[in-house]
Amino acid sequence: MKTLAQAMEDALEQKIALGHFNISDSTQLRAIARAAKDLNVPVIIGISEGESDFLGIHNAVALVRATAQEEGVEMYINADHMHTVENCKAAIDAGFDSVIFDGSRESMEDNIRGTREVVAYAQGKQVIVEAEVGYIGTSSKMLDEIPEDVSGVLPTVEEVRNFVERTGVHAVAPAVGNLHGMLTGRANPALDVGLIRNIRESIGDIGMVLHGGSGLTDEDFTQAINAGMNVVHINTEIRVAYRKGIEKGLEHKEEIAPYRYLHHGQDAVYEVVKKRLELFGNV
Repeated sequence: MKTLAQAMEDALEQKIALGHFNISDSTQLRAIARAAKDLNVPVIIGISEGESDFLGIHNAVALVRATAQEEGVEMYINADHMHTVENCKAAIDAGFDSVIFDGSRESMEDNIRGTREVVAYAQGKQVIVEAEVGYIGTSSKMLDEIPEDVSGVLPTVEEVRNFVERTGVHAVAPAVGNLHGMLTGRANPALDVGLIRNIRESIGDIGMVLHGGSGLTDEDFTQAINAGMNVVHINTEIRVAYRKGIEKGLEHKEEIAPYRYLHHGQDAVYEVVKKRLELFGNV
């Protein structure tokens, strides 16, 4: 299997993007694996700090590796939004393919300092280190309004380039008008596609990752990928689908076998992931 770095390079060259989907359990993972297998495309599985606490960090790696082998899918595992250097190091030691040091709420200098430490620790281990520049919120959930702490002030091209040069980071997730979570009853704000294109031209061929993909329009995704994004994160959208699917399964009040009502949630996640992978990979 290719390394994640190679898969990301291929995506950039082909002007497509790898889909990144978070999981909290094996049911969601099997749904994502099914979709990736049916389309014969690679996929990244995200495990956030909360999700890794729930699953167990070593259990998460073993589960993803076993599922990838069983299904014959090119599947990678990412430690998503680790807020401390120590948690990034733990994920690297556990065998993750990539880690995200999220210092977006810290000062630029503290963000750079933490990212550099993680990059140094990952050296020689074939692990992608990603970091964020700009703040897009933290809530992977349904939102009535844009959170007050999301200012909408976006980083400049120069700030992103300076961050990349000073940290040696392998991938960067800039704020480009995106938002974690989905707004109720309407699409999320449109992306600054011009900023994405200018950042891509400035940073060369390192990875550029779009977080907060849930709630964006198909046109937003297509334009962002054409402008240079080569990984796209989806979380809230599949959480919503999973819950609705399980609720449908629980309509049968007499049913107590978890695999029977969880199956409805799995199918709902499969449909969302398949649709997104088709779009991201131009399948």
